[in-house]
Amino acid sequence: MQIELIDTFLDLVETKSFNRTADRTGVTQSTVSARVKSLEQMLGARLFRRSRAGTDLTTEGLRFETHARLLRQEWTAARRAVAASGEAAMTLRLGIQNDLTTAYLGPLVAEIRRVLPQTALYVEPDYSTQMCADLVTGALDFAVLFSPKPHPDLHFQSVGELTYRLISSDSARIDQIAVARMIFAHVSPAFERAHREALPNLSEAPLSVGQTAAVVSLLEAMGGAGYVLDTTAQAMTQTGRFRMVDDAPVLSQPVYATMHLRNRTARLHRRLTRILVRQLSGRTG
Repeated sequence: MQIELIDTFLDLVETKSFNRTADRTGVTQSTVSARVKSLEQMLGARLFRRSRAGTDLTTEGLRFETHARLLRQEWTAARRAVAASGEAAMTLRLGIQNDLTTAYLGPLVAEIRRVLPQTALYVEPDYSTQMCADLVTGALDFAVLFSPKPHPDLHFQSVGELTYRLISSDSARIDQIAVARMIFAHVSPAFERAHREALPNLSEAPLSVGQTAAVVSLLEAMGGAGYVLDTTAQAMTQTGRFRMVDDAPVLSQPVYATMHLRNRTARLHRRLTRILVRQLSGRTG
Protein backbone atom coordinates (compact mmCIF):
# COMPACT_ATOMS: atom_id res chain seq x y z
CA MET A 1 0.00 0.00 0.00
CA GLN A 2 1.29 3.47 -0.87
CA ILE A 3 0.26 4.97 2.41
CA GLU A 4 2.01 8.24 1.57
CA LEU A 5 -0.72 8.88 -0.99
CA ILE A 6 -3.36 8.61 1.73
CA ASP A 7 -1.33 10.74 4.14
CA THR A 8 -0.86 13.43 1.51
CA PHE A 9 -4.55 13.40 0.62
CA LEU A 10 -5.63 13.78 4.25
CA ASP A 11 -3.12 16.52 4.95
CA LEU A 12 -4.30 18.42 1.89
CA VAL A 13 -7.89 18.08 3.10
CA GLU A 14 -6.79 19.86 6.28
CA THR A 15 -4.51 22.54 4.85
CA LYS A 16 -6.38 23.22 1.58
CA SER A 17 -2.99 24.27 0.21
CA PHE A 18 -0.47 22.29 -1.87
CA ASN A 19 2.30 24.55 -0.57
CA ARG A 20 1.43 24.03 3.09
CA THR A 21 1.06 20.29 2.65
CA ALA A 22 4.46 20.18 0.96
CA ASP A 23 5.99 22.02 3.92
CA ARG A 24 4.25 19.86 6.50
CA THR A 25 5.11 16.55 4.84
CA GLY A 26 8.66 17.52 3.96
CA VAL A 27 8.38 17.11 0.19
CA THR A 28 8.18 19.42 -2.81
CA GLN A 29 4.94 20.84 -4.15
CA SER A 30 5.45 18.85 -7.35
CA THR A 31 5.63 15.66 -5.27
CA VAL A 32 2.33 16.54 -3.57
CA SER A 33 0.77 17.13 -6.99
CA ALA A 34 2.16 13.85 -8.31
CA ARG A 35 0.80 11.92 -5.32
CA VAL A 36 -2.65 13.44 -5.72
CA LYS A 37 -2.61 12.67 -9.43
CA SER A 38 -1.56 9.05 -8.77
CA LEU A 39 -4.37 8.63 -6.25
CA GLU A 40 -6.90 10.14 -8.63
CA GLN A 41 -5.76 7.79 -11.40
CA MET A 42 -6.06 4.79 -9.09
CA LEU A 43 -9.59 5.83 -8.08
CA GLY A 44 -10.67 7.02 -11.49
CA ALA A 45 -12.01 10.27 -10.08
CA ARG A 46 -10.92 13.84 -9.48
CA LEU A 47 -10.53 14.51 -5.77
CA PHE A 48 -9.65 18.21 -5.51
CA ARG A 49 -10.72 21.44 -7.15
CA ARG A 50 -8.14 24.25 -7.17
CA SER A 51 -9.02 27.94 -7.34
CA ARG A 52 -7.69 31.30 -6.19
CA ALA A 53 -9.51 30.78 -2.90
CA GLY A 54 -7.64 27.54 -2.23
CA THR A 55 -8.07 23.80 -2.69
CA ASP A 56 -11.39 22.12 -1.98
CA LEU A 57 -12.67 18.58 -2.21
CA THR A 58 -14.86 17.57 -5.11
CA THR A 59 -17.96 15.51 -4.46
CA GLU A 60 -15.89 12.38 -5.14
CA GLY A 61 -13.21 13.65 -2.77
CA LEU A 62 -15.77 14.14 -0.01
CA ARG A 63 -16.97 10.57 -0.52
CA PHE A 64 -13.42 9.25 -0.37
CA GLU A 65 -12.38 11.17 2.74
CA THR A 66 -13.98 8.81 5.26
CA HIS A 67 -12.50 5.78 3.51
CA ALA A 68 -9.07 7.44 3.47
CA ARG A 69 -9.13 7.93 7.24
CA LEU A 70 -10.15 4.31 7.74
CA LEU A 71 -7.42 3.11 5.38
CA ARG A 72 -4.78 5.02 7.34
CA GLN A 73 -6.10 3.64 10.62
CA GLU A 74 -6.15 0.08 9.26
CA TRP A 75 -2.64 0.40 7.86
CA THR A 76 -1.24 1.58 11.20
CA ALA A 77 -3.05 -1.22 13.00
CA ALA A 78 -1.75 -3.78 10.50
CA ARG A 79 1.85 -2.63 10.90
CA ARG A 80 1.60 -2.81 14.65
CA ALA A 81 -0.09 -6.22 14.54
CA VAL A 82 2.90 -7.80 12.79
CA ALA A 83 5.52 -5.97 14.87
CA ALA A 84 7.40 -7.98 17.47
CA SER A 85 5.93 -7.71 20.98
CA GLY A 86 7.83 -10.43 22.81
CA GLU A 87 5.60 -12.94 24.55
CA ALA A 88 2.71 -10.50 24.93
CA ALA A 89 -0.55 -11.28 23.17
CA MET A 90 -0.89 -7.66 22.07
CA THR A 91 0.61 -4.20 22.54
CA LEU A 92 -1.54 -1.36 23.82
CA ARG A 93 -0.42 2.19 23.09
CA LEU A 94 -1.72 4.49 25.81
CA GLY A 95 -1.57 8.29 25.87
CA ILE A 96 -1.99 10.18 29.12
CA GLN A 97 -2.21 13.89 29.87
CA ASN A 98 1.11 15.19 31.15
CA ASP A 99 -0.47 16.58 34.30
CA LEU A 100 -1.74 13.14 35.32
CA THR A 101 1.53 11.24 35.22
CA THR A 102 2.84 11.93 38.72
CA ALA A 103 -0.30 11.01 40.66
CA TYR A 104 -2.12 8.62 38.34
CA LEU A 105 0.18 6.86 35.89
CA GLY A 106 1.54 4.28 38.32
CA PRO A 107 -1.80 3.12 39.75
CA LEU A 108 -3.46 3.20 36.32
CA VAL A 109 -0.78 1.06 34.66
CA ALA A 110 -0.70 -1.30 37.63
CA GLU A 111 -4.43 -1.99 37.32
CA ILE A 112 -4.25 -2.37 33.54
CA ARG A 113 -1.48 -4.95 33.92
CA ARG A 114 -3.48 -6.78 36.57
CA VAL A 115 -6.62 -6.89 34.41
CA LEU A 116 -4.77 -7.48 31.12
CA PRO A 117 -1.66 -9.49 32.11
CA GLN A 118 -0.85 -10.60 28.54
CA THR A 119 -0.75 -7.04 27.21
CA ALA A 120 2.44 -5.10 26.60
CA LEU A 121 2.09 -1.37 27.25
CA TYR A 122 3.60 1.59 25.46
CA VAL A 123 2.81 4.75 27.43
CA GLU A 124 3.23 8.28 26.05
CA PRO A 125 2.60 11.32 28.31
CA ASP A 126 1.55 14.22 26.08
CA TYR A 127 -0.86 17.09 25.54
CA SER A 128 -4.46 16.72 24.37
CA THR A 129 -4.00 18.09 20.84
CA GLN A 130 -1.19 15.69 19.97
CA MET A 131 -2.93 12.70 21.53
CA CYS A 132 -6.08 13.38 19.51
CA ALA A 133 -3.99 13.53 16.35
CA ASP A 134 -2.26 10.25 17.26
CA LEU A 135 -5.58 8.53 17.90
CA VAL A 136 -6.82 9.59 14.47
CA THR A 137 -3.78 8.12 12.72
CA GLY A 138 -3.72 4.99 14.86
CA ALA A 139 -0.45 5.82 16.63
CA LEU A 140 -2.37 5.54 19.94
CA ASP A 141 -5.12 3.09 20.94
CA PHE A 142 -6.51 4.92 23.95
CA ALA A 143 -5.90 8.26 25.61
CA VAL A 144 -6.68 10.00 28.89
CA LEU A 145 -6.88 13.72 28.27
CA PHE A 146 -8.21 17.09 29.40
CA SER A 147 -9.27 18.86 26.19
CA PRO A 148 -11.35 17.00 23.58
CA LYS A 149 -10.58 18.11 20.03
CA PRO A 150 -13.73 17.46 17.97
CA HIS A 151 -13.08 15.13 15.07
CA PRO A 152 -15.44 12.84 13.13
CA ASP A 153 -13.20 9.84 13.88
CA LEU A 154 -12.92 10.32 17.65
CA HIS A 155 -15.13 9.31 20.56
CA PHE A 156 -14.89 11.12 23.92
CA GLN A 157 -16.34 9.94 27.21
CA SER A 158 -16.27 11.93 30.43
CA VAL A 159 -14.81 9.73 33.18
CA GLY A 160 -14.33 12.05 36.12
CA GLU A 161 -13.13 15.36 37.40
CA LEU A 162 -9.96 16.46 39.18
CA THR A 163 -9.76 19.18 41.81
CA TYR A 164 -7.00 21.76 42.13
CA ARG A 165 -6.31 23.84 45.22
CA LEU A 166 -4.29 26.96 45.80
CA ILE A 167 -1.34 26.64 48.15
CA SER A 168 1.13 29.30 49.25
CA SER A 169 4.39 29.62 51.15
CA ASP A 170 3.50 33.21 52.07
CA SER A 171 -0.06 33.38 53.40
CA ALA A 172 -3.22 31.36 53.99
CA ARG A 173 -5.36 34.28 52.85
CA ILE A 174 -5.95 35.06 49.21
CA ASP A 175 -6.00 38.85 49.70
CA GLN A 176 -2.42 38.67 51.01
CA ILE A 177 -0.97 36.88 47.97
CA ALA A 178 1.03 39.18 45.71
CA VAL A 179 0.62 38.75 41.96
CA ALA A 180 4.42 38.83 41.62
CA ARG A 181 4.56 35.66 43.75
CA MET A 182 1.83 33.83 41.86
CA ILE A 183 2.63 30.94 39.52
CA PHE A 184 -0.24 30.76 37.05
CA ALA A 185 -1.21 27.20 36.07
CA HIS A 186 -2.68 26.67 32.60
CA VAL A 187 -3.10 22.90 32.48
CA SER A 188 -5.79 23.20 29.79
CA PRO A 189 -7.62 26.01 27.95
CA ALA A 190 -10.76 25.42 30.04
CA PHE A 191 -8.77 25.39 33.27
CA GLU A 192 -6.99 28.60 32.29
CA ARG A 193 -10.32 30.34 31.66
CA ALA A 194 -11.68 29.17 35.01
CA HIS A 195 -8.48 30.32 36.72
CA ARG A 196 -8.74 33.80 35.20
CA GLU A 197 -12.43 34.11 36.05
CA ALA A 198 -11.93 32.96 39.63
CA LEU A 199 -8.86 35.08 40.36
CA PRO A 200 -8.79 38.03 37.95
CA ASN A 201 -6.48 40.01 40.23
CA LEU A 202 -3.85 37.25 40.11
CA SER A 203 -4.22 36.31 36.44
CA GLU A 204 -1.42 38.57 35.24
CA ALA A 205 1.24 36.63 37.10
CA PRO A 206 4.70 36.97 35.53
CA LEU A 207 5.21 33.20 35.55
CA SER A 208 2.87 30.71 33.88
CA VAL A 209 3.31 26.94 33.33
CA GLY A 210 1.14 24.09 32.10
CA GLN A 211 1.82 21.19 34.44
CA THR A 212 1.36 20.55 38.15
CA ALA A 213 4.86 19.04 38.31
CA ALA A 214 6.29 22.31 36.97
CA VAL A 215 4.28 24.38 39.45
CA VAL A 216 5.54 22.17 42.29
CA SER A 217 9.15 22.45 41.15
CA LEU A 218 8.95 26.23 40.97
CA LEU A 219 7.20 26.53 44.33
CA GLU A 220 9.79 24.34 46.02
CA ALA A 221 12.63 26.35 44.48
CA MET A 222 11.28 29.88 44.93
CA GLY A 223 8.20 29.76 47.14
CA GLY A 224 5.07 31.67 46.22
CA ALA A 225 1.55 30.50 45.41
CA GLY A 226 -0.03 28.27 42.76
CA TYR A 227 -2.76 25.79 41.99
CA VAL A 228 -1.81 22.10 42.19
CA LEU A 229 -3.74 18.84 42.25
CA ASP A 230 -5.55 18.31 45.55
CA THR A 231 -3.49 15.26 46.54
CA THR A 232 -0.32 17.19 45.76
CA ALA A 233 -1.56 20.14 47.80
CA GLN A 234 -2.25 17.91 50.79
CA ALA A 235 1.24 16.42 50.63
CA MET A 236 2.97 19.79 50.26
CA THR A 237 1.10 21.39 53.15
CA GLN A 238 2.10 18.51 55.40
CA THR A 239 5.73 19.55 55.05
CA GLY A 240 4.95 22.73 56.97
CA ARG A 241 6.46 24.97 54.32
CA PHE A 242 3.20 25.57 52.43
CA ARG A 243 -0.31 26.42 53.57
CA MET A 244 -3.67 25.81 51.96
CA VAL A 245 -5.31 29.05 50.90
CA ASP A 246 -8.71 28.08 52.25
CA ASP A 247 -10.63 31.10 51.01
CA ALA A 248 -9.46 30.57 47.43
CA PRO A 249 -11.93 28.89 45.03
CA VAL A 250 -11.38 25.22 44.25
CA LEU A 251 -10.90 24.68 40.50
CA SER A 252 -11.88 21.55 38.62
CA GLN A 253 -10.68 19.84 35.46
CA PRO A 254 -12.78 17.25 33.60
CA VAL A 255 -11.01 14.11 32.35
CA TYR A 256 -11.97 12.21 29.20
CA ALA A 257 -11.33 8.72 27.91
CA THR A 258 -10.71 9.05 24.20
CA MET A 259 -10.52 6.51 21.41
CA HIS A 260 -11.10 6.06 17.71
CA LEU A 261 -14.81 6.07 16.93
CA ARG A 262 -14.67 2.52 15.61
CA ASN A 263 -13.46 1.30 19.03
CA ARG A 264 -16.16 2.95 21.16
CA THR A 265 -17.98 -0.39 21.64
CA ALA A 266 -14.90 -2.63 21.63
CA ARG A 267 -14.59 -4.81 24.73
CA LEU A 268 -10.98 -3.78 25.38
CA HIS A 269 -11.75 -0.07 25.26
CA ARG A 270 -14.79 -0.47 27.49
CA ARG A 271 -12.59 -2.25 30.05
CA LEU A 272 -9.98 0.49 29.87
CA THR A 273 -12.66 3.12 30.41
CA ARG A 274 -13.98 1.30 33.48
CA ILE A 275 -10.45 1.04 34.89
CA LEU A 276 -9.98 4.76 34.40
CA VAL A 277 -13.30 5.57 36.09
CA ARG A 278 -12.29 3.46 39.10
CA GLN A 279 -8.91 5.16 39.37
CA LEU A 280 -10.38 8.65 39.20
CA SER A 281 -13.26 7.94 41.59
CA GLY A 282 -10.83 6.54 44.15
CA ARG A 283 -8.28 9.35 43.72
CA THR A 284 -10.09 12.60 42.98
CA GLY A 285 -7.08 14.82 42.62
